[in-house]
Parts: sequence; C-alpha cells; structure tokens
Amino acid sequence: MKIQKLQIYSGNLKEQLRFYRDTLNLKVTDNSDDYFEVETGYSTLRFQQKENATAYHIAFHVPDNQHNEALEWVKERVPVLRGNGQEIIDFLDWSAKSLYFYDRDQNIIEFISRESLSKPESALFSEKSILGISEVGLVTENIKEKFDFLHTNFELEKYDGDFERFCAIGDDEGLLITINQKLKDWFPTDDKAYKSEFKMEFTQQGKKHSLVFENDKLKAQQ
Repeated sequence: MKIQKLQIYSGNLKEQLRFYRDTLNLKVTDNSDDYFEVETGYSTLRFQQKENATAYHIAFHVPDNQHNEALEWVKERVPVLRGNGQEIIDFLDWSAKSLYFYDRDQNIIEFISRESLSKPESALFSEKSILGISEVGLVTENIKEKFDFLHTNFELEKYDGDFERFCAIGDDEGLLITINQKLKDWFPTDDKAYKSEFKMEFTQQGKKHSLVFENDKLKAQQ
C-alpha cells in the first residue's frame, strides 16, 4: 500500500504551518486560511482546520541505514522522544529502526528506516531524504471490523499483531497502525490514543483508492 495523500485535522493551523515549513523545511505546495499541504517525498500531507482536533500518530519513510543521520538532523530541530530509554528503537521483526518526536499538535511523528526499501541517494540527511508517508494510526474499539473492511475492499493483509489490542494492516510500503483504544496507548510515550479522523488516498496492487475514517467508521470513496 503506497500512501499518496493523507488529510488530518488541526486546531492549531498557523503553528503547524510554521513547524512543517520553517522547522522541518518541508515544501508547502498549497495553503489557505483553513488548510495547508506539504510535500513529503511521493506523499502529500494536508492539514485541515478543525476545532477540538485530537492527536495522531504518523510515520514517514527515510532511507535504509540513515537512522543515525536522521536522528542528528531531528535533534538539531526538536527534542527526540525516547522509547525504553533509547532514541532509536530497533524493530527486529520488521527489519526497521525508528525515532520519534512531537509536532506542534503533539502528534507523534516517526521516522522509520526499513532495510527492504530505498537506499540513500546521499550520505547527508535532509528534508529531501524523506521518502513518503509510511504509517497512520487508526484508533478504534473493534480492530477485527476495521481489518475485515480493509481486506474486503482493498485486499489489505495483516502485517503484524492481533485483532484484540494491536494490528498493523498493509505491507512494508504502507501501514494502518490499528489499535484498541481501551487496551493500548501510543508508543513510545504512552500518550492517550484518540479516534482521530482522517482521509487517505493510496494505491494497492496498481489500483487507486480513497479511504475515509470518521466517527469510528471506515468508508471507501470513489
């Protein structure tokens, strides 16, 4: 699953714009009074104004074996969130390494480096090294219902986990990190997980799809 566009919501649009444009140096491709969009490799991330918006978990791919360079780049800009006392988390089962930080909405942002994906084009890491959106969190109280919908409509498969507490749905290229709000909080900070709504455009097996998550329900859009 390759995530081409992700729309999330923010009640703090001006601060978020400054963060993504000025702190992370991402290219703003469109903006108005109630939204803005930034380019993140092959993906577009759109922030839409919404009062009382709640926090998200979002991950971005960075090149294989550039986790240390990415860490230093992030630390020059924002504090890094530690997990189990570590700045870089080694996910052996996923052949991946990750680091985490907050944006201005206290969204947990992750940079994930996977052995199975892109090799670095440069020894130096910059905002241009970000490859695209890797993951978005989907918080619910019924993981099995969400998996059945995604499998039936888009042929997405279970990548890891179970249908009770945590289930990663998709593949190395893109994942929906689906967790049970009653049983799990967000790693690495144990922040409360909210059923934060989003819209997503992605390709799966060569086909383009649109997905909406609202009111704890998924629906496919044409």
